[in-house]
Amino acid sequence: MVPEAEFTSYYGRPIIKPPTWKVPDVPLYLYLGGAAGVSAAVAALADVTGRPGLRRTGRYASLAGALVSVGALIHDLGRPQRFLNMLRVVKPTSPLSVGSWILSPFGTLSGLAAASELTGVAPGLGRAAGFGAGVVGPAMTTYTAVLLADTAVPAWHDGHRELPFVFAGSAMAAGGGIGLVARGDVEPARRVAVAGAALELAATAVLERRIGFARTAYTTGRPGRLLRAARAVTAAGAAAAVGGGLVAGRRGRALSIMAGALLNAGSAATRFGVFDAGMVSARDPAYTVVPQRERLAARSAGER
Repeated sequence: MVPEAEFTSYYGRPIIKPPTWKVPDVPLYLYLGGAAGVSAAVAALADVTGRPGLRRTGRYASLAGALVSVGALIHDLGRPQRFLNMLRVVKPTSPLSVGSWILSPFGTLSGLAAASELTGVAPGLGRAAGFGAGVVGPAMTTYTAVLLADTAVPAWHDGHRELPFVFAGSAMAAGGGIGLVARGDVEPARRVAVAGAALELAATAVLERRIGFARTAYTTGRPGRLLRAARAVTAAGAAAAVGGGLVAGRRGRALSIMAGALLNAGSAATRFGVFDAGMVSARDPAYTVVPQRERLAARSAGER
C-alpha cells in the first residue's frame, strides 16, 4: 500500500500575501466600530421612549467609539492624508471605500448628538443627529465583516456567510452591555445585549462547524484560545445581564455593570480572535492548497 501523500508546498512559503494591517489597530477598530454603532441605535431608541440616562450613555459611547476608531485607522494607515484620500471617491465595489463613507458621517452625527447632550445647546439638532447616527449605526456593525470576507484570506473568505452574523451579535452584546452601565431604565439595552450574545454564540458555532479545513485556524493556537475565552465570557455576561434584570436595587445594578464589562471583554476577544485566525490562515499555505485540492477531487468525482 502506498501511503497517502502529505501536504507540501514550495518551501512552506505563503501562497497569498498576508494583510499588512496592524495589531491592535485593526481588531480594536473592528470591536469599537461595532460597539459604537449599536450604542447610537440604542441611544436613538432611548430618546424616543423617554430614557434620558440610556440616551446620554449611548451618545457618549458612540462618539468615543467613532473617535478611537478613526484614530486607529489613521495609525494603521500611517498618515491622516491616506484616510482622507479614501473619501475622494465612492466605490460601491470596495468595502473599504464604502466603510470610509459609513464611518465619516457616523462620526460627524455622533459628535453633534454628543455635543448637544453635553452642552444642552440646540437639542432639536442633537436629536436629529442622534437619529441619523442611529440609522447609520447598524451598517457600522456588519460592514467590517464584509471587509474581511471580501479578501483572499482563507479563514475570512470561507466564513463569508457567518461572519456578518458573528459581528452583528458581537456588536449588539458590546453596545447593549455599554448601555447597562447607564442610570435609570436600561431594559432596552439589556434585551439588545442578551439577544446579541445569543446570536454571537450561535453564529460562531455554525461558522466553526461549516467552513471545513479553515476551522483549524479558529480552534487552535492563539485564535482558538481567544475565541474559547470569548464564548465563556460572553455566556457569563449574558447570564449576569439576565440576573441584573431580575434582582432589584444595588445588587441588580452591580450585576448589570458586571455584565456590561464581561460582554465587552467577550466582544473584543471575538474580534481579536477572528482577526488572528485570518492572519494564521494567510501565512500557512495549507489553508489555501488543501481546500483547493478537496474541491478539485469533489468535482472530479462528480464528473465521473
